[in-house]
Amino acid sequence: MRVAFLGLGIMGQPMAANLVKAGHEVSVWNRTSKDVEGARTAESPADAANGAEVVWICVSDTKAVEDVLFGPQGVESTIGSGAIVVDSSTISPSAEHSFAERLHAKGVDYVDAPVTGSKVAANAGTLIFMVGGNEAVLAKLDPLFKAMGKQVFRMGETSKGQAAKLVMNLQIALIFEGFAEALTLATKLGVNVDALLPLIQASMVRSGVVEYKAPFVLKRDFTPNFPLRLMLKDIHLALAAAKEARVKLPALETVEEVYEMAAEEGHQDLDYAATLTLLEKWAGVEVKGAA
Repeated sequence: MRVAFLGLGIMGQPMAANLVKAGHEVSVWNRTSKDVEGARTAESPADAANGAEVVWICVSDTKAVEDVLFGPQGVESTIGSGAIVVDSSTISPSAEHSFAERLHAKGVDYVDAPVTGSKVAANAGTLIFMVGGNEAVLAKLDPLFKAMGKQVFRMGETSKGQAAKLVMNLQIALIFEGFAEALTLATKLGVNVDALLPLIQASMVRSGVVEYKAPFVLKRDFTPNFPLRLMLKDIHLALAAAKEARVKLPALETVEEVYEMAAEEGHQDLDYAATLTLLEKWAGVEVKGAA
C-alpha cells in the first residue's frame, strides 16, 4: 500500500521502518528532518499525503495532529477522496471526533489507533493497537497493523480508541505510583527490594507494569521508554475527558501533582518511572537493587 507516515519520534520512526520492511511504499515526514531507510522523505505533510492510500499520524499532542491535518501544507490540502487517515497519537477523544467529521466531508475515512507497548514493541513490531472506526475500513488496514503490531482491539466508532488509551494510561500511572510508593516505604523500613519483587510477582499484586518497569528501576535506568512529559500530557487529557463527562478521578488528580512536581524537578524528558526519585527525595532514601 502507498502510505504517508507523519511523525518520526520514539514510536513513529520504528513503526514507519516496519512498514517499509513489510514491502509498503512509504513516504515520511517529521517536523525536524529525519529519514527512514527505504522511504521517501517528504517536504511537508501535504507532500507526503499526495497520492497516498493511507496517511498514518504519530505526533506529540492534539495541537500537533490538528496542524498536520489542517495547517499550512497540511494533509487536508492534498488527500484524495477514498483515502484513510489513521491517528496513532494520543490526543483528546472529542478533538479526534471533530477532526474525523471534518475529513469525512471530503470523502476521507478516519481511524484512531493509539498504541501500547512502548518503544521496545515499536521496534519489534509487536505493538497493541486500540482502535476506533468502521469495521470495513479497519479490514483494509489489516496488512499495515500486522506489519507494526501483534494485536488490534476495536473499541467502537472513531474516537473510542483514544478514550480506551486514556483509561489504559490512567491505570499505568496509578499502578506505577503504587509500586514506586511501596518500594520507597520498603526501603525506608529496611526491606530488601530484591527479596520483595518475587513476593509481589507471586501474589495478587502481580502486574505487567511492575514486571516491565522493575528491572529498569532497580538499575536506576530512567532512559525514556515513555517520557514523563508525555505521560503527564496523557494524565491531563484523561482529567479533561473526565471533566467533560462529569466524572471525578481523585486518585489521578493526586498522581498529577506528583508528575507536575517531577517535571518541575527537571525530569520531564526521563522515563515516567523517574517519578520514583521524587518520592525518594521526600523520604531521604534511594531504592536500588543488587549490582
